This record gives sequence, structure tokens and C-alpha cells, in this order.
Amino acid sequence: MLDAICMFDEDEPVTYSVFKFQKLSDADIERYRQSLICPQCHGKAYYRKASLDGKAACFGSRYHQANCKEFKPSQAKAREEQDAIEVNQLVVDSDALIIDFTKRPSIHAPKAGAKPVSKEKSLQAESGPNVGEEREVVDSYKVDVESAKDDISKTSLPDDKRVSTQGLEKLLHSLLRGSELAESELWVYTDDKYRWRAKNLFVNFADAEPTENGAPRMYWGTVSHIDKSMQWLNPSDSRDVGIPIEEFQGSLFERFNIKDRRDIEGAGIILFGKCFLNKDKTRKIIQLWGKDISRVFISKLDD
Repeated sequence: MLDAICMFDEDEPVTYSVFKFQKLSDADIERYRQSLICPQCHGKAYYRKASLDGKAACFGSRYHQANCKEFKPSQAKAREEQDAIEVNQLVVDSDALIIDFTKRPSIHAPKAGAKPVSKEKSLQAESGPNVGEEREVVDSYKVDVESAKDDISKTSLPDDKRVSTQGLEKLLHSLLRGSELAESELWVYTDDKYRWRAKNLFVNFADAEPTENGAPRMYWGTVSHIDKSMQWLNPSDSRDVGIPIEEFQGSLFERFNIKDRRDIEGAGIILFGKCFLNKDKTRKIIQLWGKDISRVFISKLDD
């Protein structure tokens, strides 16, 4: 996209060319970049700065309508469309869905010479630190289970139902492409104990609100930008939401091959976390559940 509309002042929207936008001061770019929309379909847009190796600055959107003139087909978009079709079919054919948090992102490849780790050992390693977290879940969900049984319930996996399994990558891609998952009545298991209605579990950043007793949700959307210290992710979908990553930044960046700020601009993201207000009650914070990076997926843009 060569142009984007800035809705920072909704009464007086301003259309910027990418050439004009990149000449703004750093402060103005940071101020306006979460308020950009596509000039054709009005989908939420992002700005990517020019890279050190010569890639030009650009606008873009992960939310283009299929008939939008700014929608440019690509291999990545084709994969997202295919993932949306697959997940839609899963919603139709299944009685329940299990989220497989252990499924590695497709960009991950083991280093040469690295010893293979068995699935059993990997699951043990990942489940170990979360034992205390599961106990916390039991306590914090009590009110939700009793007062909103169609939202979440404690149960065991069904033996006689059609149960599908899916990783975060395809779930995110399907949500970005407008699949029916976000409005579905499908039961979704986040572990072998707790199930949620999909329509209550998957929450776009624009709709994020603190939950009773800090109960988690699957929050998703796109990243507008990361702060200069690379410790906070700022979604395109909402100007008053922030995602702290300082405590696990190194492992997160290694997992998704993030080396500079441009790498994550415009990326899709989904994470299992809880939403709460900051001390001043001016911003909503979404904290990764258990600080476990297996519960987050980042879909970077193709350069």
C-alpha cells in the first residue's frame, strides 16, 4: 500500500503517502501508526519502516477484504486462506477442538548437530513449570465455572465425540482471514481439564477487557510496532493495549527469529494470557500466561 488514512483525529482523518509518513518525526510516527486504516476497505493497517538492507518503507494490512483493490495475493496470503478453509471445515466437522501448544512454528528448524528430543521428554519439560499455574487456574476459575457455564467449564476430554487438534499457527491465520472460529459454539480445550466456547475464548485486541478473577483468553490481532527498548508489543487493533515481553524477550526472539523492530511490524500474533488494567487504569495489559512462550505464536510478514 502506498497510502493509508490516519484516524488519530477521527473528526479530521488525514491521508498519508508512505513517502510523506516516513518523513514525519519519530514521535509523530509512534503517535499515529496505531491509527492507520486501508483507504479502500478501511481494514486496520500498519507501517513498516525502511530496512538497513534497502527494503523500502511501506503500509500494509492483515485485514483486507477479499475484493479490496489493495489486497495483493502472495504465497503467505494463500497459506492463510488455506488455513482459514481448513479451520472452517474443522468447526463444521468437529464436536471439540484441542489446542496443541507444543506444536512448533513452521519457521522453526533444529540446529545442525542438535540432539533430537523425544516428544515425551518435551511434554514433561513443558508441563513441569506449569503445575503451580494449573493450581492457580482452579482457584481463579471458580466464579466463572459457577456463573457462566457456557463460557468455560471444568471437564474431561470426551471419548465418544469428534475431537480435532490444531496448533496456534493455523488458528491465528484463520482468525486473521475471517474464519467462523471466533463466533463458533465449538468447545475448545486449552488443556485436558478446561474447555471454552470458541466465541468466548478467542478475543481480538480491540475487544480486550479485564476478566473476572483474571481468567485467561486467547488474544489475537496484529502488531503495530514494538517500543524502542523492544520490551512492549503494541497492537494495531487498539491504542490502549500493551503486551509486556521483557521477561522472556530473548527466548521469544530466538523462537521467531526476530532481530530488529522491523521484523515484527505488521506481524500477526495470538497468545494465551490474562488482561488487566495498569495502576493508573489508563491502559490494558495482556500478560502471557505463565510466561510460557509455547502459548504464543507470531506470524511475521514476508519481505
